[in-house]
Amino acid sequence: MFDLIREIGQTLRHNKLRTALTGFAVAWGIFMLIVLLGMSRGVYNGFTAMATPENAMAISMWPGVTSKAHKGYKEGRRIELRTSDKEALLDADPTHFEDVWQVKNLDSAYISTNKDYISGSLYGHFPQEAKRAKLNIIHGRFINQRDMEMKRKVLVLEEKNAQILFGDAEKALGQRVDAYNLSWQVIGIYRHDWENGTYIPFTTAMSILGDDGKVSETTVKLRNVSTRNDGDNAEQKVRETMGAVHGFRSDDKSGVYIWNRFNNYLQAMSANEILSMSVWIIGLLTLLSGIVGVSNIMFVSVRERTHEIGIRRAIGAKPRSILMQIVAESVAITTLFGYIGVVFGTGVTAVIAKLTEGTDFLKNPTVDLSTALNVTIVLIIAGAFAGLFPAIKATKVKPVEALRDE
Repeated sequence: MFDLIREIGQTLRHNKLRTALTGFAVAWGIFMLIVLLGMSRGVYNGFTAMATPENAMAISMWPGVTSKAHKGYKEGRRIELRTSDKEALLDADPTHFEDVWQVKNLDSAYISTNKDYISGSLYGHFPQEAKRAKLNIIHGRFINQRDMEMKRKVLVLEEKNAQILFGDAEKALGQRVDAYNLSWQVIGIYRHDWENGTYIPFTTAMSILGDDGKVSETTVKLRNVSTRNDGDNAEQKVRETMGAVHGFRSDDKSGVYIWNRFNNYLQAMSANEILSMSVWIIGLLTLLSGIVGVSNIMFVSVRERTHEIGIRRAIGAKPRSILMQIVAESVAITTLFGYIGVVFGTGVTAVIAKLTEGTDFLKNPTVDLSTALNVTIVLIIAGAFAGLFPAIKATKVKPVEALRDE
């Protein structure tokens, strides 16, 4: 083993420039593979961070306008969502419909204090909205069930809006603001990358202008679903239930506008898998150019060492030992320069991760241990494959002809 390592070292030192140029192609291929894998991982992490179970395992719907006549009703009839839809949906499929929550959006209004004001809408939500929308509550709390039951006039402000109204977000906690000619208490301050609405209890929003039962959005939380077919069946059940309750055809897709979040999640996951596979293919094709270079070098090396191989064969060296030496040299070159590419690629992904820290689209675009192990396996296989054909050629050298070679 030590003799083999020494011989590999001597070969690499003997052809420094040629080895370096060929090794650069290998290092570049691995470098690109690592960077692409890191970026792919970052996109995947960003998607999974945003696609929480509350977002993915759900079907949302909004009011629509019918496009087909049904039971004496003409097309063009507006369908409003109502609070009574909740019980109808839960009764329709208890196996797959776990919960239903609704949203009531109020018209834009001034939210003011004695010092300043902001213009915006109040959004009536259920307590689970904080987790679903991934609101970062930095001061106070979000709406709770007691607020809902008591129809309290409390609200949760976005951080920048709180700063405008009170000068300091933390000072806003417990203070009062005016909106819709009513006084509201600030119970929480949240931070979010793009959300800036003001949240109030759903029940309070329903009672502000007189509870007519109309809601702005209804979301059904799913359970016991795992396939695209499950998602399609759940969506069809929602359409049938809403059609029966509001008197429109279940195949009239504009009666209520439905967003099947679960099926979209499955599609996105499939897209991520395709992206990951494409990255591997592109990276391996880039690496292939370096592997071809290594193979060519080994062919040249075999040709230059024909006389040496002949002497070794003449004194009793077995073809297997010749084969092992050539393949080992190829693996050594590929692995050495491949890991140089790994080091630089890992460094670049670390820099990208630092620059994109805090963004939602790209989260932690770095390679993990399993990826590093996979790259290691790729390097070993690629190195062995690059040296295999030159090694086979070396084993076929006849000692007599090799000794005559100059």
